[in-house]
Amino acid sequence: MADGAQVAEGFFDAWTSKDFERARELLHDDVAFEGPIDTFSDADSYVFVDGDDVCVIYDLKTAPVPSSRTCEWYRVHGGKVASVSVVFDARPFASLFQARQGH
Repeated sequence: MADGAQVAEGFFDAWTSKDFERARELLHDDVAFEGPIDTFSDADSYVFVDGDDVCVIYDLKTAPVPSSRTCEWYRVHGGKVASVSVVFDARPFASLFQARQGH
């Protein structure tokens, strides 16, 4: 039996390489997911493909803010990214912008 790190790495690798069938195999049927955009408790809602819509969630690492959960929603048309919408909690970055504006 694989250890936790192997399972998590296998899931992440399958997900990022778009092997959604393999990713689904590594999820419990009643997986719990909670994020800033949605919450659900079944694997089929987590592993999905919706045409040209792609959602990428990651932890943005920067020098001033060590980690900020970020979500990017891409819309693809004609084989190219047509739009990107980014959502993240900007509060940790607020002091950086205030310093630049002299506040």
